[in-house]
Amino acid sequence: MLECRNLVVTYESTMVLENLSIYIGTGEIVALTGPSGAGKTTLLRCIAGLAKIVSGTIHLNGEEITTKPAHLRCIGLVFQDNQLFPHLNVAENIAYSLRLQRIKQKLVDEKVAEVLELVGLGHLSRREVIKLSGGEAKRIAVARALVAQPKVLLLDEPLSGLDKELHTRLLEDLGNLLRLRGTTTIHVTHDQDEAAKMADRVLDIRNLMQH
Repeated sequence: MLECRNLVVTYESTMVLENLSIYIGTGEIVALTGPSGAGKTTLLRCIAGLAKIVSGTIHLNGEEITTKPAHLRCIGLVFQDNQLFPHLNVAENIAYSLRLQRIKQKLVDEKVAEVLELVGLGHLSRREVIKLSGGEAKRIAVARALVAQPKVLLLDEPLSGLDKELHTRLLEDLGNLLRLRGTTTIHVTHDQDEAAKMADRVLDIRNLMQH
């Protein structure tokens, strides 16, 4: 369960989020739509602990996490441009967050293998990320976010820039994967069709704010 109450965020004295409130149930996939510049990415960054909030609170499973450091929040974030580390191969990219937690190598290898199978890329564990196709890179970015078993997954237009056929296939795979894992998810998208197919609920960010 994730809840934001009356979030206010400003950027250089401009109001970005004004009294925004949102509630997402455990295991629910919510699509967040709205025009460019409406604050969708800012909201994800606030939830992940990467953006400063002027006022309001964020709660995860009943615990207030408004001031909790990002790395302690158990929240995964997949950006539009994947943000994979070019100097690491596929398995090393996925294992990155686990290594920070000093998890034993054997368990790291097991978890990495498991999520690679989940996203259908078990055969690519040693590949350099610069040699991945666009669709493969998107899947690896999702696998990297899922490997730490986040309580919430935040997807910021993760399927942008793909051709129609690949987009359709990945959208279906991603929806099935998140439901299989029971991962509470916010999926930001401009695409109303994508939102309707992927999510249990579709929300427009403009309707979440009280002016």
